[in-house]
Amino acid sequence: MNPRLWISKTGLDAQTKDIAVISNNLANASTVGFKKSRAVFEDLLYQNINQPGGRTADDSEAPSGLMLGAGTKVVATQKIHTQGDMLTTDNSLDLMIQGEGFFEIQMPDGTSAFSRNGQFTMDDEGNIVTPGAGYLLQPQVTIPEDAVNIVISQDGEVSVTIQGQAEPAIVGQINTVNFVNPTGLEPIGQNLFTETGVSGAPQEGVPGLEGYGMLVQGALETSNVNTTEELVNLIESQRVYEMNSKVISAVDEMLSYINQQL
Repeated sequence: MNPRLWISKTGLDAQTKDIAVISNNLANASTVGFKKSRAVFEDLLYQNINQPGGRTADDSEAPSGLMLGAGTKVVATQKIHTQGDMLTTDNSLDLMIQGEGFFEIQMPDGTSAFSRNGQFTMDDEGNIVTPGAGYLLQPQVTIPEDAVNIVISQDGEVSVTIQGQAEPAIVGQINTVNFVNPTGLEPIGQNLFTETGVSGAPQEGVPGLEGYGMLVQGALETSNVNTTEELVNLIESQRVYEMNSKVISAVDEMLSYINQQL
């Protein structure tokens, strides 16, 4: 393949991936606890024709070299773990982490996943679970059947008012976990992340202590996607895609001209 066509082809591939990332961000603009992603680009290997500092014909050093690039590629997608806005719901089982940290969720196979989505509910046994698949919140908290009021403090202490009793009873403690490198977590869908080798091990702590965000009851963290910013990024990616397509058309016209003239 003509090198110029190949370079433009890598640009088209990279922008296609970038648009896919932006599209996923926009699709999840209303997903509770969602963290936006960004594509990370990297230039490819260079054809080194003349080395910078090499000897020239008159026995002097070349101040610059001649190196032709081979295009670009997307090498990674980074999750941006900035704080989303607060959405007040007044639902006693809606929780928001104000600051750093994740809720720990127990998966069906016994492993742990982690989430910023505090949109919890209860199962038939009174356990606090995720609303979609019904995964258990860890540490497990069970709400008594005859509880008439649920209060969750900023440090995660869960207390309930039992019907017929004047004093509230403490029924559990919700802790959060943090990671040295949250960007290294692997998103697996369902608003969940899993630990990887580069994220570091989960470090459990009491909400509100140093390094751990406090809990806010009756509120949810919205997606941190800025739709205006994403639309601007989409337009920019689309224009770059069009320019790479234009280069392919230009190279095709050049090759066509050579074929017709020679």
